[in-house]
Amino acid sequence: MTVPSRVFLHYLERLDTLLQRVAATDPAVAANRLHPDMAPLLQQARTAIGFALRVSCPLAGRAIVSFQGDDFTLEGVRGELARTAAYLATLPAEAFGDPAARQVDTVAGFADLRFNGPDYFLLYGLPNFFFHYSMVYAIARQAGVPVGKSDFDGFHAYPAGFSFPA
Repeated sequence: MTVPSRVFLHYLERLDTLLQRVAATDPAVAANRLHPDMAPLLQQARTAIGFALRVSCPLAGRAIVSFQGDDFTLEGVRGELARTAAYLATLPAEAFGDPAARQVDTVAGFADLRFNGPDYFLLYGLPNFFFHYSMVYAIARQAGVPVGKSDFDGFHAYPAGFSFPA
């Protein structure tokens, strides 16, 4: 298994890129939703950021911290993201020790859950982080913010103007 904070650091950088694109294109997109009963883009981003800490901290044997502030704007949430990334960067790989020896209790909606370390990371934490991260991407894309797969994962490369055939 990889070091959880390393995965989150990579994708928090990608999330920051998405939020920068939203701010540069149309900051009002931060209030957009995919569906009326879903959280808007900015809350999806904040939740993804929270999951990075909610997963990494217990797996590193630390209490869960939060860097959420009262500034619920693109700039404010980007600040939370920066503070989260800075904190995650301080967690040494050794802090994650033997993940199978960790037990994590958490709440998901109205469900009380208990996981061993690998299951918490792979079955619960990563999917929840990526759900909210993907919603940021989907909302931005639906609103016309110029983002693509390379913005999402930071690995793919496509020539300018490329699109998949219909």
